[in-house]
Amino acid sequence: MKNYLEFEKEIKALEEKIDDLKNPFGSEGITEVDTKKIQNTQHEINEKLKETYSNLNSWQKTLVARHEDRPKANFYIKKIFTQFTLLSGDRYFGDDKSVIAGFGLIDKKSVLIIGQEKGEDLNTRIERNFGMMRPEGYRKCIRLMQLANRFQIPVVSFIDTPGAYPGIGAEQRGQASAIANSIETSMALKVPNISIIIGEGGSGGAIALASSNKVIMLENSIYSVISPEGCASILWRDPSKSLQAAEAMKLTAKDLLKLGIIDEIISEPLGGAHREPEAIAEDIKYSIIKNLREFENFSKEQIYEHRKAKFLQIGRDQGFSQSPSLNETGLSYKVPVSQKIKGHIERNKLVYAGIGVVIIAVLVSIFY
Repeated sequence: MKNYLEFEKEIKALEEKIDDLKNPFGSEGITEVDTKKIQNTQHEINEKLKETYSNLNSWQKTLVARHEDRPKANFYIKKIFTQFTLLSGDRYFGDDKSVIAGFGLIDKKSVLIIGQEKGEDLNTRIERNFGMMRPEGYRKCIRLMQLANRFQIPVVSFIDTPGAYPGIGAEQRGQASAIANSIETSMALKVPNISIIIGEGGSGGAIALASSNKVIMLENSIYSVISPEGCASILWRDPSKSLQAAEAMKLTAKDLLKLGIIDEIISEPLGGAHREPEAIAEDIKYSIIKNLREFENFSKEQIYEHRKAKFLQIGRDQGFSQSPSLNETGLSYKVPVSQKIKGHIERNKLVYAGIGVVIIAVLVSIFY
């Protein structure tokens, strides 16, 4: 049974109509299937999907990112990788079912695969804790990332979580510390790491695994420090203002690419990833292989510096770079040309104002 969102009512009606047309056992008994009418209705569905999904606002994209039928990490792992070997436990407390982790092959090369898994039905969602990781989950990922780093194996992460689990047990076992250590480990890797946000990328629970050389988002996924409902509750004390909050937060893939937070957007099939999961899996596989090949000729230090510079650059036009001088070490900030010009004008605005007045006076005297 398909699940439909609030803004897909017309699409639902058309798809129910096409199901009736395909059924030869109508109210009048066995009837001939009208293929022409089916084709016309299918064309109408495609047009309606195109019209609807090309004009989604930020809140509607949030709903699509949370869609019940949207492919989860477990699906992508099975479709994209071969010889996947599941590894469990953090060697301190236990195993966290909300994250799947292990080694597998892609393009005949070994990679570490980490996937935040929400579950497919009610029972698996409860077992997976709705994709909300506990401290032992992050410590499991830290352990495996360090192992991959030791053996020079790239890391691929699938991000899909509303956030880290906020329960009292998780806090008692050091949730904040586990997230911070996961970010530190991700940033310190000397192997390439790629993160794909396939649904929700919520809060520190997502950032803990998305501190990567390449952060990629599916077209209808979201990535933010808090949910729109949470933001609306804090700022306006009114969860009904989720649309306003979602627009202000710039949590869509398109907005985040403009801001330089992410590196790439993978287009989704018409109507979202849940309508053609096989096709989107192929596109993700192609993107992973392409990005891993980009780092094939990088040294360990270059991979590390690439990641560091990428995150230091966020919010700046040019960011930081290594000094070309052999006598200097570390990173230096490159001031953008536009910022230099703006600063020069600010410092000498009186001089430029005087020159402007003189030019105007000269022009007036010439023409009048």
